[in-house]
This record gives sequence, C-alpha cells and structure tokens, in this order.
Amino acid sequence: MSRLSTSEFHSAVASLSPSVAVFDCDGTLWSGDAGSSFMKWTIETGLVSREMTDWIDSRYRGYLKGEVSEVAICGEMVQMYQRLREDEMRRAAKNFFASQIEPNIFAEMRELVGELRAKGVEIWAVSSTNNWVIEEGVKRFGIPAERALAARVQVKDGVMTDVILDVPTDEGKVASLKRAGVTAPDAVFGNSVHDAAMLAIAKRAFPVNPSAALVERSAQEGWPVYYPAAVRPA
Repeated sequence: MSRLSTSEFHSAVASLSPSVAVFDCDGTLWSGDAGSSFMKWTIETGLVSREMTDWIDSRYRGYLKGEVSEVAICGEMVQMYQRLREDEMRRAAKNFFASQIEPNIFAEMRELVGELRAKGVEIWAVSSTNNWVIEEGVKRFGIPAERALAARVQVKDGVMTDVILDVPTDEGKVASLKRAGVTAPDAVFGNSVHDAAMLAIAKRAFPVNPSAALVERSAQEGWPVYYPAAVRPA
C-alpha cells in the first residue's frame, strides 16, 4: 500500500481541483479523540452530576467491551449533558478545545484547508463528536458552524434535552452529508474505519493518520494513505 509524502499529498489534492471537500475531525484534523476526552474532562471539572457520571461510565465501559455500539455511545456522550444550558456547554467546549486539543492540530491539515479555502472550495466537517466541541474546533480552520455536521441533541429554551438529532458515524456520515445536499464530494479525508463509508463516496479518498482497520480497508480499496509528521510511523 502506498504512502504519500506531504508534498505528494498536497499535489494529489490540488490535482483534483475539488469543488467540495469533506473532513472528519478527530484523528484527521488533529490527533486524539476529542469526544471521549471532552467526556472525561467535563467529569473531572465537575460539570456533570455524579448520577450522570456513573451512568456514562458504565455505558463507556460497555462500549470498550464491545457491548455498546459506536452510534449508541456517540449519542449518549451528548445526551449526558441534558438539563445543562447551551451557553454553559459552549463555554466548556471553548476552554476544553483551547487547552486540550488545539496543541494537537496537524499543521499540514490546517495548511491544506487554508489552501482549499483560498481557492473557494466548499468545505464540510463531519464528526461523531458533539457539535459544541466540533464547532469550536473548526473555527481554527475557518470552517463555518453551519458546515460542521456533528453529534447533537435538541436544544429547548437554551437547555440541552436528551432528544438526539444526529450522530454522524459510519453510514450515518453519508446520510448527514446527503441531508445537507452533499452526495458526491470530490475529496474526503478520514482516519478511521467509521469514515470508510464517507471515503467511499468521494471522487478520491484520502485516509489521513489511518487506524489499523482503515489501513486494511485502504489496502483493499487502493487508497494511498497519508501521515502528518506528528504521527508518522517509523
């Protein structure tokens, strides 16, 4: 399976002259999983009640054992903030992203998104992490909040409910894009097997910092992979 250098990666994207580009976020634009990190951070900082902490802890353990599905846990990691105020969640997300995730942004990806924006490319971000963190994170890339499709619940009178509106993971990422009117993006960037369905609808798929399962899928599909310098294997 071929591995692209940074210059080859940028050239491959540029040669497509894309009109629409779609990016996963965690592991693709920055390293690490902002979703589970935010869950742990909000528990540690006391934003979440003891009762809710116990519930999500038990569910997350079940997820790690394979007893709770990806789509279920991603939804529950947003539902856990029910009854909290939206402005409180946005403040928390702002502090969290700046202190915990911003240092892990891949410089090469920030540069690429900047180049694409300068050429007028329509850019979308799709993530199974909650919308407060994702909307905060994509600000660093100049991606508007309305083009960030993320796990979210209904907000009523400024308060979070437990009513799930969207959890974009696996085929759900394709469905979320379709609802937004994006059915055939030119370039899609993702790092995990949960991005595979989305990568498959692109004119060209770009696995970035791929997980072991996505490396395997990329080999089958003939997708060359790319590793930013910070995570490049030996």
